[in-house]
Amino acid sequence: MDVSHFLNSHLLDPRVGGKRLWADMIGQAVHAETVGFRGVSIPEHHLLNILLVPSPLQLAVAIAARTSRIEIATAICQLPIRDMRVFAGEVIQAQALCDGRLVLGVGKGAFGFETGRIGVPMAETKPRFEESLAVLEALVTREEVSWNGQWYKFDALTVMPRPEDPIPIALAIMAPAGIEAAAGKGYSVQTTPLSASHGVLEAQVNAFHRGVAMSGRSGQRLSLQRGLFVTDKPEQAEAMAVMAYRYYESFDNVFGGPGIVEHGIIKPLPRQQSMEDFRANILICGQAEMIDRLSAYAELGIDEIIVSSNFGQPQGDVLEMMNRLASDVMPKVAATARKAA
Repeated sequence: MDVSHFLNSHLLDPRVGGKRLWADMIGQAVHAETVGFRGVSIPEHHLLNILLVPSPLQLAVAIAARTSRIEIATAICQLPIRDMRVFAGEVIQAQALCDGRLVLGVGKGAFGFETGRIGVPMAETKPRFEESLAVLEALVTREEVSWNGQWYKFDALTVMPRPEDPIPIALAIMAPAGIEAAAGKGYSVQTTPLSASHGVLEAQVNAFHRGVAMSGRSGQRLSLQRGLFVTDKPEQAEAMAVMAYRYYESFDNVFGGPGIVEHGIIKPLPRQQSMEDFRANILICGQAEMIDRLSAYAELGIDEIIVSSNFGQPQGDVLEMMNRLASDVMPKVAATARKAA
């Protein structure tokens, strides 16, 4: 099971500013390569202060310029808020500047406040996404593409230049039925149970494997994002759990919640999930327990765990945790997986 690092780009204190925020994200990406992670994943969000990356492709190119090996995935680019005729060219350019290391994770968007302020109601995001994906794939694989659909109507055109490297596409989906359908069509999938139970995670994984079996294809990858922090210090584990829970108080507000945002800052709201249930579901624990839990993930057939470990703590704590995960945990998880095979 491979490991990637999720670039949780949180501007919890707006006085920090974008220069420091994204310099830290680039620093984490460079460190991910140094300690041996497979790659990094970049979110996209606008108009609010968590997961704040207005242009994932720009950040991908900046990371590529400072690294040489790691895979750089978007997780995700929101298709419904873009014009695919422009975006296709941007993707081709980014893949060229990333020297072929870009994986294009795409989705419909998750925050109603965000898409609504951009002029795309959440009720429209799914049909817009489906047509946008079809248009995008046509534009990056064919010349002289014309279209006559619900959201796109245009005469024949060719996006230039043409791609020189493959552009792998992964779909971001949480619902098991959607995961199964996407895998059945041959797509790789990015998913997450967020702070839900292990049973929800298993349902997502099993749906992916059913879809792959139906597809008759090979090469699809399942990347699963999970909140994770390894520490053998009980006081640090408790502090991280509290910080992560506070983060989800903001996340829940804009993910299916009322979307109360003032001056770009999301208002934290009380959560329905108790702290006890939250602690049981996310992976904030010591080395031995982390090895056991990630080994179980590997046995389920998860190809890649996307580690979401930044909940607002200092940059040094993030980098130190990455060191521990890479040196003390993942080699033992790999050894366990080899024995099981």
